Amino acid sequence: MTTVRLRHLAQVNPLTPAFDRLSGDDELTFLPMETVWPGSRLDISRRRRRESVATGYTRFQDGDVLVPKITPTFEAGRAILISGLLGGVGAGTTELHVLRAGPQIDARFLLYVVSTHSFLKVGEAEMYGVAGQQRVPDSFLRDLPVELPSMAEQRRIADFLDAETVRIDKLSETRERQLGLLAEAAFSRSYDAVRGASVAGDRKQSGLTWLGSVPANWRVAAVTHFFQVELGKMLSQERVSGEYLRPYLRVANVQWDHIDVDELAVMDFPPDEQARYRLKAGDLLVNEGGSWPGRAAIWGGEIPEIYYQKALHRIRPLGDELPRWLYYCLVVAERLKVFQVQGNTSTMTHLTREQLRPQRFPFPDVQTQRKLVADLDAAARSDEALRSLLQRQLALFAERRQALITAAVTGQFDVSTASGRNVTEGITE
Repeated sequence: MTTVRLRHLAQVNPLTPAFDRLSGDDELTFLPMETVWPGSRLDISRRRRRESVATGYTRFQDGDVLVPKITPTFEAGRAILISGLLGGVGAGTTELHVLRAGPQIDARFLLYVVSTHSFLKVGEAEMYGVAGQQRVPDSFLRDLPVELPSMAEQRRIADFLDAETVRIDKLSETRERQLGLLAEAAFSRSYDAVRGASVAGDRKQSGLTWLGSVPANWRVAAVTHFFQVELGKMLSQERVSGEYLRPYLRVANVQWDHIDVDELAVMDFPPDEQARYRLKAGDLLVNEGGSWPGRAAIWGGEIPEIYYQKALHRIRPLGDELPRWLYYCLVVAERLKVFQVQGNTSTMTHLTREQLRPQRFPFPDVQTQRKLVADLDAAARSDEALRSLLQRQLALFAERRQALITAAVTGQFDVSTASGRNVTEGITE
């Protein structure tokens, strides 16, 4: 087995003459990064006109190997061998490197070379750029040493890995579907609770098109009828220093039903502002902007003194109403795109206070709220245990898939006699 630099085996980010031969009105396949996944998860259904992607996009053709260059997609091993493109030509995100196999290397074998553990680890070390925007340079690909078996052996390895990775990928797809079903069941429970589906007795129309009828004795009222809604402190450059630096929560900290306190920023909160912006255990926090407006979680008081920034709504009860009940109302409203519909936009970038405060939700009596919330919370805890198990299995599948590819490509076993089941021992059907 000889060692050859990749630049002698494949073109790295080559020109694509077939793209240039298209007319401006011709359609072609378009790949944003979210569609680039190995195996059956690859989505080649999107289309663009040639003139709309003539500049500022990566070009490729059937038979090319596409390697994501940016973190964390690169480390996730999402390289693909592309085929089935409309007219055999495509364009996509600039965050892709294109490898076009030459006569000495099988394109499928090349795909597995750039999917090995060693390739990904060394590539990660070669990244450049600022945190969160680091990229693998094309020089790393050009200079990559490849242990090159004969073409016949490359094809045997590729045939073996094609069969075995399909088996692992099918198991992963099953777990992904199970996670999706788990999420659907959780939403259905929340929706049924919010509309009082299990409550006996007369019903009335809620006046909310997304909700339908509710029990006749339930109130339907604006958020501000029962809760105080306030935005946090505006962040500015001069406020990241000062005498009264305190930790605060940002949009990134507030996930669905979870607040991440591992990485907290600090801002100056003088004594005359502390009462206004300091959080209390039980406060409901809702993202006003960021990547997911409307995402919400209850602050549990894990840190004695903490504050919040302007991109978050802090919701605090005026009386006995439960913030946890309102949380489940928001879960349902966000899933049903209530705020987007009311704002007449398909992509909501902000959930403003003017939108949130007058929003009407159903409110049973507090005793009923407590019972429904307790039932939902108990089911959520049960779901979380199953979700954790499924996610651990997915991580195991990914680990074993990569181990199998690495072992086969580096010649750690003879693929003509080996069984992938031996190498991936421990994977559960």
